[in-house]
Amino acid sequence: MSDPVIEAIESYNRWLKGFNTRDRVAMVDELHFPHLRLSGTNQIQVWNTPEDINAAFDEQTCKLKKEGWVRTDSDFIEAIQSGPDKVHLTMVQSRIHRDGREYNQFQTLWMFIRDGGRWGVKFRSSFLVNATEKTNFSSLSDTST
Repeated sequence: MSDPVIEAIESYNRWLKGFNTRDRVAMVDELHFPHLRLSGTNQIQVWNTPEDINAAFDEQTCKLKKEGWVRTDSDFIEAIQSGPDKVHLTMVQSRIHRDGREYNQFQTLWMFIRDGGRWGVKFRSSFLVNATEKTNFSSLSDTST
């Protein structure tokens, strides 16, 4: 039998590798939709489809490069709750500058679920506030979707 915590962490690590290499397919493959995020400024962000995430991908990449970002590291990962089909991971992430210095460390909570036989993140909440915060998303009150 598989271990839900290990599978959630493996899903996260695949997402992070995709994020750091700016591989939009790898990132989207580790998400479940609709995908929700509670931002560092307490906005609920909703991406209903992979296309919604991809619409903001190039903008996010440009903003990251403008910050001097080269990668994001995970300094700490721990499962704080888990069941057979859901795992809550708490993490400390660090944005790393092109000169190798950490320039933005933040806490985050990710909720992974097993849906359709695969693990992926469904909801994230972070304390990240920076230039990449305002990217294309719809809100819960957006009734056009």
